Amino acid sequence: MLSIRITLSNETRKDLSEIYERAKIKGDLSTVKRIMAVIAFFDGESVSSICAVLMVSDESIRLWVKKLMIYGPKGLISKKIPGRKPRLTKTQRKELDRIISDGPHAAGFSGACWRSPMIQTLIYSRYGVFYSVHYISELLKNMGFSFQKARFVPEKQDIEKRKEWLETVWPLILKTAEKKKAYILFGDEASFPQWGTLSYTWAKKGCQPVVKTSGIRKSYKVFGLIDYFSGLFFCKGHEKRLNSESYSDFLMGVIKKTRKHLILIHDNAPYHSSRAMREFYEKHSDRLTVFNLPSYSPDYNPIEMLWKKIKEKETHLHYFPTFDSLKNKVNEALLNFKNLKHEILSLFVFYNGLSKSNC
Repeated sequence: MLSIRITLSNETRKDLSEIYERAKIKGDLSTVKRIMAVIAFFDGESVSSICAVLMVSDESIRLWVKKLMIYGPKGLISKKIPGRKPRLTKTQRKELDRIISDGPHAAGFSGACWRSPMIQTLIYSRYGVFYSVHYISELLKNMGFSFQKARFVPEKQDIEKRKEWLETVWPLILKTAEKKKAYILFGDEASFPQWGTLSYTWAKKGCQPVVKTSGIRKSYKVFGLIDYFSGLFFCKGHEKRLNSESYSDFLMGVIKKTRKHLILIHDNAPYHSSRAMREFYEKHSDRLTVFNLPSYSPDYNPIEMLWKKIKEKETHLHYFPTFDSLKNKVNEALLNFKNLKHEILSLFVFYNGLSKSNC
């Protein structure tokens, strides 16, 4: 038996591709489906699989193939149907809001965050309403969503420990501070590399901006503490590796600068919790009370945002030919922020909200 297979010419494929792209922009789902079905058919896909994927009947596919053969690619362009295009109802929008807020995984998608084509597919499959990708962003804005950069969350984060910190430990810290008339000091360390750091900047299209670098793999470290009540900023630069000895020297210097009791809050870095440091805390327990943040919870430490501000304003996109030039720049920035207590206090918005809710 003679078997004949008809294929699409390159010119026909090109015409179909152009019509397909225009239909996508316009949100013409009918034309998009027709072209996808016809191309799949001529590429050897079975009619049953095309029907399953595109949710169309086999008779429709045969009709579209016939139109292509008789009228060419333009024969697949759907005619406008009179009447208003369907739109989401208030109830559907409310449900869509909940689905998007619950995340892609809950809706059956594999990605961790939403992208416009995913939401386009979700709306069509659930409500039978087709919006162009370009309109999806407008729809989401009208619903109160915004386009944001995602952040990583360590998989080792202990949700229960974080909850305990907010609901139990933080209220305890506030009561202890009130009783002892103490500072609440959030502490952390930052590293400023001499080879420099990059960030986004404006430049002509096609002309990538460049920044000189010394290439020297050396960095200037800084110990820091910021007070929840007053906005005081204690800091000390350090040129060598961070360890228990340098950390205890820094804390001893802070203890000597004030008569107040110090409530110290920091992460679980090894040099914060070493045997030598535990002995130091015990020796100075009359002046020092120590709390450890939950593991993998930098977002609970406001001083992290201070380091980010300093780097964005003072060291990103800068060239440091010598280590002294780096030190001078960082020390100048630290001194500047010491005088900006209102900016330090603004970093505690999260904890201020918790304090008010516990009143």
